Amino acid sequence: MNQLAIVYTRASVGIDAPLVTVEVHITYGMVNFFIVGLPETAVKESRDRIRSALISNHFELPSRRITVNLAPADLPKEGGRFDLPIALGILLASQQIHVPNIHEYEFAGELGLTGELRKIRGALPIAIKTKEAKRILVLPQENAAEISLVDNQHYVAQHLSEVCEGLKNPDLFKKTNTNIQYKEVPFSIDWSDIKGQLHAKRALLIAAAGGHHVLLKGPPGTGKTMLAERLATVLPASTEKERLEIGCLRSLYYQDDPQGWWNRPFRSPHHNASTPALVGGGNPPKPGEISLAHNGVLFLDELPEFQRGVLEALRQPLESGSVTISRAKQQLTFPAKFQLVAAMNPCPCGYYGDLDHTCRCSPQQITRYQNKLSGPLLDRIDLHVDVPRVAYHDLKKNDIHAATSLELRVKIADVHAKQYQRQGQLNARLSSKALEQYGELSVQDEQFFLSACERLKLSMRSAKKILKIARTIADIEEKVDIQKEHIMEALSFRGC
Repeated sequence: MNQLAIVYTRASVGIDAPLVTVEVHITYGMVNFFIVGLPETAVKESRDRIRSALISNHFELPSRRITVNLAPADLPKEGGRFDLPIALGILLASQQIHVPNIHEYEFAGELGLTGELRKIRGALPIAIKTKEAKRILVLPQENAAEISLVDNQHYVAQHLSEVCEGLKNPDLFKKTNTNIQYKEVPFSIDWSDIKGQLHAKRALLIAAAGGHHVLLKGPPGTGKTMLAERLATVLPASTEKERLEIGCLRSLYYQDDPQGWWNRPFRSPHHNASTPALVGGGNPPKPGEISLAHNGVLFLDELPEFQRGVLEALRQPLESGSVTISRAKQQLTFPAKFQLVAAMNPCPCGYYGDLDHTCRCSPQQITRYQNKLSGPLLDRIDLHVDVPRVAYHDLKKNDIHAATSLELRVKIADVHAKQYQRQGQLNARLSSKALEQYGELSVQDEQFFLSACERLKLSMRSAKKILKIARTIADIEEKVDIQKEHIMEALSFRGC
């Protein structure tokens, strides 16, 4: 006996799913079972799972020399996803099953000792890549809801025997339902819950309309967290492309219901989070909180309490919208187009500048506390907003004219549509060249703007951010050109 079989599957490299060719060679020689091609421990252990699964389903594990090559050889392989394709390769090479069109399929799935197929992580990236390759994907039944997000021909099974029977007669396969109508999970909070704080609400609406980053500063209990949480409720629904990007990240690290993947993510890590937890890291590299907040909101409460090194690591992703993690053997780039909302107290006790409470901090403590945030980091945050204490009688007012999240969402969606139609992206991500084109000022307004920048000693980055904010304010006011009042309002949000 000297037989060779080839089966296709996919590895997991970040949110990518590169093709892996499973080559199974059975020949005479010392009885052994080798797996080569940079398999990690879970892949090597598949030998025992496959042996038990084949015997439990009345197949034979040939008493021959079995060599399994996972190509390309320089690509690390991890997880139990290779169990099913390796098992099918052995059955094909030993001629226990015959599938002439096996090259039209891709397989992934972890095998139980009885041959049961178990759910794998990262099924959505596999489904996307399989569709691009114009092949048919076969996965465990538990991954059916996830891969149904991709409009392609997919088959699912609960058992190894079902896969073998389906390969003989495809009509026996269970097809995934690609007509499932997914929708966002309703929010339990609403913008109308916020009482007072007109200045802060205006700033957050501008941030939502242009994709700008926000820093909320004020005493404890003034509503900073409430404001940040409700920002997500007014953001427009994600596009199909954004949903798939969000889904790919959640597919890798979560096993929850795909129904919730339609919502934009809202991530709120604790202030003791490490740099790898926030930015990403590990071996193999995994995305951190900033990537899990991709196309959504990253809320950092108690900003100065984060380690300084952690905060400084945010500087590059805030500008580029991605993060690159480099290791000796691997370099991966993860998407990180998140909207940062940060909150902080003005001093350690929280009451510096509060008219109703006495601050107990010394000037040195206040300076030391505020210096935890570097100038370059603060320069990258578009809007700096004071959130003062609201009078108690204002909290009890019932404003029947207060806007709801749904009403504001419609308005912000219109502003987003206008920006994408005009320039192909939100104002916050305009390049310098695009800003010159879409942020052009009249001669008089430009003179006022340059004079303000010089008087306030603003950096070039700050000046550009003010123009972007002014562009967003003009869009909200449905003005074609940026005017002086838009620049003045934008200046008021830069902590000047």
